[in-house]
Amino acid sequence: MKWTLVLLLLPMYITAQKKSYVPITVAFYNVENFYDTTDNTMVDDDDFLQTGKRHYTPEIYQEKISHIAKVLSEIGSDVSGNTTAFVGLAEVENDTVLNDLIRHPLLVKKEWQFIHFDSKDRRGVDVALLFNPKVFQVRSAKPLFVAIPSNTKSAHFTRDILYVEGFLLGEKVHVYVNHWPSRVGGEAKSYPARAAVAQALRKHIGWVKKLDSAAKILVMGDLNDDPVSKSVVKDLGATSDKNILDTLLYNPWVDFYKKGYGTLAFQNAWGLFDQVMLSQNWLPKSDSVLFFWKANIFKPQYLIETMGNYKGYPKRTYSGDNYNGGYSDHFPVYITLLRYWSKPT
Repeated sequence: MKWTLVLLLLPMYITAQKKSYVPITVAFYNVENFYDTTDNTMVDDDDFLQTGKRHYTPEIYQEKISHIAKVLSEIGSDVSGNTTAFVGLAEVENDTVLNDLIRHPLLVKKEWQFIHFDSKDRRGVDVALLFNPKVFQVRSAKPLFVAIPSNTKSAHFTRDILYVEGFLLGEKVHVYVNHWPSRVGGEAKSYPARAAVAQALRKHIGWVKKLDSAAKILVMGDLNDDPVSKSVVKDLGATSDKNILDTLLYNPWVDFYKKGYGTLAFQNAWGLFDQVMLSQNWLPKSDSVLFFWKANIFKPQYLIETMGNYKGYPKRTYSGDNYNGGYSDHFPVYITLLRYWSKPT
């Protein structure tokens, strides 16, 4: 489907400086332990069974689906007429939970599809990409395996990077969905594991750019590091400086972090682990291509804890082993892209 025909199907558009633009949302959300209720003997999911210490019942599972569906149905709603192109997810167990999610009444009419591969993560949680086939046509997808250096983490494997190539409103784009190794064991000791993933990602992006120097690239994920961390700035090569044209990626989240905004909190300190970054060629504003407009953290009041030790934090599903009835221990993030729309005469 040509992008001109797709634009005619989009319901609304925004107007700026006497020009009309179609807003496109690209989002990422760590959905916090999105398991089904079936025992998977190949991974460590015992806590998320009815007989497990968290007493993960079918009722809790259905509420978890409803909560995630609500967030995904509303993300980007600060822009009138936005259309979500795709959403990267972290901590999903399998295809079952994804199928149940896209069939929820809040999402089923969107007719979203998904891409997911099982990784060797010990807990059995992976990354995935939900996408709107009306505006994003997938050409290819594959997992990128990264070996973790020895003596840096207790787990021998981390989540694969999901690499998807496709066409967004007719423009070829490359999408990477990430969930980097955690800080368990200490930030310093675990850093080499995140550095290994960052360097592997940088190498693959370099390969893509070698084939096409004008390639449009989007990198999203829970990096378990902040926008100013060494793994992001040095190992991956992401910066907030729009004037460094030869940098690998532009990172719009540095200013958020410096102003004290975050997507998760620990011991009264905010971290901004969840990020969506772009290659520099998304930045020039043009009437002929999609371009980057703005970034946002999605945190409506219902996603925020209102009482207890975690007041003001993201309202999580579990507090320890006790069901908290929340959504996730992370806020989702998203960026808005714009495409010029000329009304047919």
